[in-house]
Amino acid sequence: MRYAACSRCVSWAAPGTRTSRAGWRRCGAGDWAIALRSPDDTTVARISLFDPTGPYTAALYREAARTRQVPILYAHRRLAGGGDLQLLEWLRLVPEDRAAAFHRATSAPTADVTDLVDVVRRIHQRARRELPWCGPLDTNPSNIMGASDGRLVLVDPLYADGPNLYATAAADPGRVVALIPEPERRPTDDNADDHAEPEPGSPPASRHDPEPRRPLLGDQAARTTPGARTVEHLVLQ
Repeated sequence: MRYAACSRCVSWAAPGTRTSRAGWRRCGAGDWAIALRSPDDTTVARISLFDPTGPYTAALYREAARTRQVPILYAHRRLAGGGDLQLLEWLRLVPEDRAAAFHRATSAPTADVTDLVDVVRRIHQRARRELPWCGPLDTNPSNIMGASDGRLVLVDPLYADGPNLYATAAADPGRVVALIPEPERRPTDDNADDHAEPEPGSPPASRHDPEPRRPLLGDQAARTTPGARTVEHLVLQ
């Protein structure tokens, strides 16, 4: 039911359009994603126009669910053009010292975080192997958040290394074309830069590699693959 309700509001619409009419409201915005909070305040939809690491993050949340140190993932869907939707439990920011202590515990794993660290390392290694532009693990304090039951959870530790991806596209566009299927690199939204002010205490939806919205492959992809004119619309949100 949560996903069915949210699927009606998966747009980057301005206030007054179907997002707000469905009762979901923006609670966070960044260079890569926005976050919408559900009408009952218990659920958040994290939506990105282009996020090749999204499936790996979802896999992390599923495989580490038993640790209760990652958010509850209610649903994950890939969106047209390489976008990503994650439906998560609502989380709150925690004091920076608590977040830093959690990160320290994972860097030299203690018994209570060993299982989590094992899953994170395995998923991250796979992502780095399959996506050359997957960045290192994010240790920003805001990646540690608090659930409604008081537990601390690791959020969104994987991200696409924007500068690296742009450099790869410039130096070897064929590699990008080969590793990201054409339907996965066609974000088409017109309102991606329409960010609303987040609610107090809301998590930032993104913190990585702010880049202007611009073509990634451009004419290079058209020269690399026959009939690839639509690739020129590939952008990094």
